[in-house]
Amino acid sequence: MMNRQMRRAARRQQAKSTGRADAQTQPPMAMLQKMQDELETMTVEGSAGGGVVKVIMTGKQTVESVQIDPDAAEDVEMLQDLVTAAVNDALNKSQEMASEKLSLLTGGLDIPGLT
Repeated sequence: MMNRQMRRAARRQQAKSTGRADAQTQPPMAMLQKMQDELETMTVEGSAGGGVVKVIMTGKQTVESVQIDPDAAEDVEMLQDLVTAAVNDALNKSQEMASEKLSLLTGGLDIPGLT
C-alpha cells in the first residue's frame, strides 16, 4: 500500500517537473512575437568621431536616421569612414540589444540562428 502511494507521488512530481521543463525550453510563439514587436520600436544610437556622425537604428537593424556635423562634409573620405563606423557601432549595439532580449526569453540558453 505504501509502495503504491510512493509511486503515484513520484509520477505526479515527474509530470510537474516535465511540464516546467517544457515551458522553459519551448517559449510560446506569442512571447517571441512580442519580443520581435518590441525590437521594432526600440532604438540604439551609434556614433563616430566623438559624435560628429550619429546613426539611430532599431532593434531590427533598420537605420532610422543619420546626423552629420556640417563641418565633417569638408573631407569626404573622412566622412565616409565616419558614417561606416557609426553604422557599424549602431549595428553592434542593436545586435546586443536583441541578444539580451532573447536571452530573457530563452532563460540564457544559446540557441543558434535566433540572434
